[in-house]
Amino acid sequence: MKVPSLYSKEVMKHFKNPKNVGVIKDADGIGRVGNIQCGDIMELYIKVKKNKIVDIKFQTFGCVVALAVSSMLTEIAKGKTLDETIKISNSDILKKSGPVPPIKIHCSVLAADALHEAVYDFYSKNKKPIPESLKKEHERIQNTLRQVEKTHKEFTEFEEKILNK
Repeated sequence: MKVPSLYSKEVMKHFKNPKNVGVIKDADGIGRVGNIQCGDIMELYIKVKKNKIVDIKFQTFGCVVALAVSSMLTEIAKGKTLDETIKISNSDILKKSGPVPPIKIHCSVLAADALHEAVYDFYSKNKKPIPESLKKEHERIQNTLRQVEKTHKEFTEFEEKILNK
């Protein structure tokens, strides 16, 4: 008797063989986000040329869905303009992933947030105007990340050691 999976074929494909895992050492933008309830942390690195994402990599500490949607997001965002990437939402990621358990939807929110934070970082480093919607989103994300780091201090310290920060 075959037991049904909680996860779609697409989620399992990206979990078992994630795409674009790693760090871009000379990244043009870095996004770091976390979730206070589960302790998932995502880091996303982007390389930008002519206003397009030409390379993108991630490191995620989290569950099956967190890893899978991080991988999927890199495929969605690569080759897109920065204006296009800030419009990518968790709904776009969920369209690619297929259904996930309701308790795991937050993973897609984290992935979209990581991308938006990387774009925010790029704009900041390059002294480019930051859209108001992205500024507000950045504030919300940073507040959540501070809460995660405070609530899961031991976990985030362990993580930083692993990432050699």
